[in-house]
Amino acid sequence: MVKRKKKEKQFGPVSILLIIFSIISILSLLFSMFGIEAYKTVIANNTLESTLVTVKNIISIDGVKYLFTSIVENFQKFEPLVLMIIALLGIGIGERSGLIYTLANPLKKIKFSIIVFLTLLIGIIFTVIGDYSYIFLIPLTGVVYKYLEKNPMLGIMIMFIGITLGYGTGVIFNYNDHLIGTLTEAAASLDVDKNYHFSLFSNLYIMWISTLVISILSTIIINKFLCPKFTKKYVNEEEIIENKKAKKVTFVIFILLVLLTIYFILPIKLPLAGILLDNEQVRYIEKLFGASSPFGNSLVFIISIIMIILGYVYGKMSGNIKDSHEFSLGLSKNFENLGFLFVLMFLISEIIAVIEWTNLGVVIGAKLIEFLGTMKLSGVLLIIVFIIFVILISILIPDTLTKWNLMSPTIVPLFMQANITPGFVTFIFKVADGIGKCFSPLFMYFIIMLAFLEKYRVSERKQISLFGTYKTMLPTVALISLVWIIFVVLWYLIGFPIGVGISSTL
Repeated sequence: MVKRKKKEKQFGPVSILLIIFSIISILSLLFSMFGIEAYKTVIANNTLESTLVTVKNIISIDGVKYLFTSIVENFQKFEPLVLMIIALLGIGIGERSGLIYTLANPLKKIKFSIIVFLTLLIGIIFTVIGDYSYIFLIPLTGVVYKYLEKNPMLGIMIMFIGITLGYGTGVIFNYNDHLIGTLTEAAASLDVDKNYHFSLFSNLYIMWISTLVISILSTIIINKFLCPKFTKKYVNEEEIIENKKAKKVTFVIFILLVLLTIYFILPIKLPLAGILLDNEQVRYIEKLFGASSPFGNSLVFIISIIMIILGYVYGKMSGNIKDSHEFSLGLSKNFENLGFLFVLMFLISEIIAVIEWTNLGVVIGAKLIEFLGTMKLSGVLLIIVFIIFVILISILIPDTLTKWNLMSPTIVPLFMQANITPGFVTFIFKVADGIGKCFSPLFMYFIIMLAFLEKYRVSERKQISLFGTYKTMLPTVALISLVWIIFVVLWYLIGFPIGVGISSTL
């Protein structure tokens, strides 16, 4: 007698997000009912300010009023929504024109393990543009892997792992590093060392070495544990024309557009030079990526416009785009099968807004930070426990700056008293932050990744689910996270300098 396999029951991402919303609502009710509160210490006006924070109940008259009056506004303020739409326009025309196919085709000759390594390395390097790396690289990687006849779902997962677990490192600092460093400097100088100054070059050595080490070891882990789960070959049925002349012309135009963009962000006194900078700022990185910077605020648009221009030129010259109608349709190419993306974005935007309104994440985070401060730990044990606490806090507060704003006034002095430099604790925090985001179902880009996995789902029987995705990625993410922790601990024990003139210990 043949036994039938029991069908595995899976909850879809929408169901899970609704369950998470229900759990958050119940927790807000219980925390509010039992009066659970915490003191939030932040740096304001060069002083430490402690404020008592209480949890507001979303299952109340005020909570229900908030839900109904802000539901549209919360979705409108969800920044990744607009950015993703703009990015998909450029990627769509790049796909429809055959440009991405032409660029990806030569990669078929490269050994796949090297492709995995390059995917990870590109993800880590492009963290220099912050969260914009997710906006472009997740959908773009899916298209590239499709043309490599590899499973796009595998490529998307690898890129997500590369960006997220590589967010603490890179080959050069980004604007988030500047903002985190500013908070670190304020925390160190206010409470311990008035003369302390954080330099963006403080972590340069450890960033370079860790980028190489993590990329190599992660490649080995991914090839061992993740790639075997995606052995089915992806068959691309699109007929795309390749044209060498179009490729050369497109490359020349690309170089010209890049040079023009660079000219617009050069801080020199020439006509139109620096017009995309916020010249009211002092530091160049603030001029480039500050809140009022034309370049920082329009980076996604700039990249998309460049891709649209290149796609149009290549498409017309190669014959893949025959008229304006095909060009118009090409802009929407990458939106195919992505209605699910907007559903998930809507739900996660509301959940994030509710967590902020209830103060649930802040209270739990503040309680954990307070508890860590009372544990009287030092050395390796302090580093490991701190990493665990950051991961736990990241579940409800995935945002990097929000976490460090909450943690730095307590954590930086705590580590300095344990003879660990502010620069090193900042690096440890960024590593732990990346690990935490991989495990947080509330991290917006994890939810966006789920939508793109659904887009490329081939088998109707195998549904995309939140827990199913975690199950697939967990061994890989857990092992890379362990490698990260071992790397940080070894660096501390050996005592290598972490940057220019900076050590891991005081």
